[in-house]
Amino acid sequence: MTVVNRIVTEDEADLRLDRWFRRHYPNLTQGALQKLCRTGQVRVDGGRVQTNMRLAPGQSVRIPPLPDISQPAPPPPPDPRLAREIEKMVIYRDDHLIVLDKPSGLATQGGPGITKHVDMMLEGLREEGGDRPRLVHRIDRDTSGILLIARTPGVAAKLAAAFRGRDIRKTYWAVVVGRPTPDSGIIDQPLAKIGAGGAALVIAASRDEEDAASAKSEYETLDSAGKKLSWLALSPLTGRTHQLRVHCETIGTPILGDPRYGGKAAHPEGFTDRLHLHARELDIPHPAGGRLTVTAALPQHMRETFKALGFTAGDTPAPKRVKGKGATR
Repeated sequence: MTVVNRIVTEDEADLRLDRWFRRHYPNLTQGALQKLCRTGQVRVDGGRVQTNMRLAPGQSVRIPPLPDISQPAPPPPPDPRLAREIEKMVIYRDDHLIVLDKPSGLATQGGPGITKHVDMMLEGLREEGGDRPRLVHRIDRDTSGILLIARTPGVAAKLAAAFRGRDIRKTYWAVVVGRPTPDSGIIDQPLAKIGAGGAALVIAASRDEEDAASAKSEYETLDSAGKKLSWLALSPLTGRTHQLRVHCETIGTPILGDPRYGGKAAHPEGFTDRLHLHARELDIPHPAGGRLTVTAALPQHMRETFKALGFTAGDTPAPKRVKGKGATR
């Protein structure tokens, strides 16, 4: 066992020293790290440090010989079948992030009764010697479309901050039963969750209810088949569970095939009984600067419905990254 010097990467900028060690040596306890710093065995650029020091790219961290327990076990090899399956979902990737087109019916994360989900498949996207990719956000199991994956913890933190700061534009396409009045607008309807886990139900709530959470969605009618069915573009301005599905229900136009909301009205005869909600486009600030816009093609069951109703979706644009500070729209 020898002394090792590791260079702080751009991805690790402003990370606390103890969190940096937790990332690289997850089995090293906080107490052990504090002792190593206190005795001068851990140093940054040759100087003594405390565990709460913020790191900068290019700095050199001196790592003394560590007990065997501090070395993380190598990750198990990914299931080849799941690795091939998730690879087929990739519609964009670069050194910082990956964008997937998740199929309807595949859960994003595990839970009661869920034996297969995207999170368990991410090992198949790990590059040799690299970090395990990680989820940045989630979409419902029955919703298809864009899912954003960070390649490193640092990128995940930046993208999560962008989501919290409302600097990300998400556009969904939906086929709904009926036609909204007016044809476009903002749905400002607080929501409340009843229950927990996979059985949780979200309902419209009064503003003065204790558990009510503010929820706003923008919508626009792109086409309609009379007053029976309509094609909407939806953009959630807040990020509540099942927000778009409940908001569409509250304005009297439930999403076609919704298994949880809308009741019988969401299941007219003659159409595939699957949720017609698709995460169509994502416009994000790229972690390396500029903005990235990625679009996912409609799933097969929605293409069939579009064809039956005479809706024309057009071509799916290729991913577009605009460097610098300007947005793509």
